[in-house]
Amino acid sequence: MNNIPLLVLLLVVTAFNFQQEDKKTTQPDAKWSVRMANTVMTQADSLIHYVSGKPKWAYDVAFLGMAIDRLGNIDAEYSDYMEDWVNYFVRPDGSVTDYRISEYNLDRIFPGRNVMTVYKRNPDTKYKIALDNFIEQLKSHPKTNIGGYWHKNIYPWQMWLDGIFMGSTYMVQYAKEFNVPEWYDVATAQTKMIYEKTLDPSTGLLMHAWDESRKQKWCDPVTGKSHYPWSRAMGWYTMAILDILDYLPSDHPDRDDLITILQKTCAALVKVRDPESGIWFQVLNHGGREGNYLEGSGSAMFTYVFAKGAGLGYLDKKYSKIACSAFDGILKELVTVDDKGLVTIHNICGGCGLGGNPYRDGSYEYYINEKRFDNDTKGVAPFILAAIELDR
Repeated sequence: MNNIPLLVLLLVVTAFNFQQEDKKTTQPDAKWSVRMANTVMTQADSLIHYVSGKPKWAYDVAFLGMAIDRLGNIDAEYSDYMEDWVNYFVRPDGSVTDYRISEYNLDRIFPGRNVMTVYKRNPDTKYKIALDNFIEQLKSHPKTNIGGYWHKNIYPWQMWLDGIFMGSTYMVQYAKEFNVPEWYDVATAQTKMIYEKTLDPSTGLLMHAWDESRKQKWCDPVTGKSHYPWSRAMGWYTMAILDILDYLPSDHPDRDDLITILQKTCAALVKVRDPESGIWFQVLNHGGREGNYLEGSGSAMFTYVFAKGAGLGYLDKKYSKIACSAFDGILKELVTVDDKGLVTIHNICGGCGLGGNPYRDGSYEYYINEKRFDNDTKGVAPFILAAIELDR
């Protein structure tokens, strides 16, 4: 008889643990946004450890946290997941673990957007100090002769498309939150500048990067442009325009220009969709070429951009239907679900850069041969955002 209370306690604990595990596994009737977020939180109980190795102040992990945080209206645990990551890095004195201004790396600015979100919920001084330090970097960050931010100090004279997502989106958010309107002008100027410098007029697509010095082996010696439109680079850029418009004043003189750029760029992207699957290739303008493949992150980013852009009236309503079709294509071509309900997105390019050591030459062969991963942050985050926008 003495063992009965213990048995009852074990049954209660087991039932509780089962319920907790069941909450984290994804049910087939749940929305894809929730199923994907729950998969992430099952695979890593803390965002700090979602990517293996030493925790880093990294844009892609921050982006995933930002996407999951959008589900905070469903359950506070989603917001807590992002906030715990921020609080791991932001120290009591406002300094940030693994961040150094002297590195002059635009990628390191982006996670500040999550700090901004946490600060608005809990206006502790340490967050404000961190936010101001990111702006201090931008005040002294090296620039090209025409005023474009170098992507990183180690990539002199180079502007990369993703730099707009990493730096300019932070500028406009900071400008709005703290009433510093000059940063609106800087952000839009950078966005327009890189469009002009990377645009292929014949297709409307944008090349990955531009080298003002024309010295890099990966660039055209006359124009300074790299040679290929990489899917995710255009994904970062088009998402950045939407985020900038979220914060840009309605009467800002560059607002209409950014909307026009978004429209032209999205029109170009529609033309290079794979007609069978409805999604996009790693190298956008070489669909069907040997080695090219349907890539997860760019496809999810464009789906999100089309859905949100149409919803806000920046894009024609037809883009909403295209987004729905593309989301279906992603599910069919790139997504699998295991017997526990955990979701996996396949064929996500781990990363593509230019130059550096070992040297990345920006050739077609380079882009198609970079390693691919399942459930990489850079594909999971936009998939969640696209699912939210489409209410899928």
